[in-house]
Amino acid sequence: MSTDAPARVLGVYSSAEHAFSKQPVDEIELVAGLGVAGDSHQGAQVRHRSRVAADPTQPNLRQVHLMHTELFDELRPDFDIKGGDLGENITTQGIDLLSLPTGATLRIGETALVTLTGLRNPCQQIEAFRPGLLKRVAYKDADGQLVRKAGVMGVVVLGGIIRPGDGIDLTLPPEPHVALERV
Repeated sequence: MSTDAPARVLGVYSSAEHAFSKQPVDEIELVAGLGVAGDSHQGAQVRHRSRVAADPTQPNLRQVHLMHTELFDELRPDFDIKGGDLGENITTQGIDLLSLPTGATLRIGETALVTLTGLRNPCQQIEAFRPGLLKRVAYKDADGQLVRKAGVMGVVVLGGIIRPGDGIDLTLPPEPHVALERV
């Protein structure tokens, strides 16, 4: 997924309703400690329905969902997936999100900072959206390890406005690095 071009935002998406897909918008506002302003997953405590049912007081480690456009390229021609379809808030290009460690920080645009907390856990909603898609974004590799490819989740450390075309700069946490796990 590496490219000579700098990492950047391709699209931004939001939905005030708990719907699977999010709608493209001109910009999103990231709010420190809460997530995407006006999005159904905004909040200091968890907003994902199944997690709310289990414990509504747990911290929201899924304030922002980022997905790499390279996944969409990989899924073609079998699936016609575009930004926002899989529920992400930010579609990126030129950064290998899945290989980043827990605690990696992304400066997006001029001021926003997002710290990565883990991998999105692909669920049955992906299968309902496009039959056969779940097996392409969550599967066991040759060593029997579960591979999750449906993006990464993060929390907003510093807020800011994010627009398509904004740059993304990466800061890695101190070593030893810890691989992203499901959140």
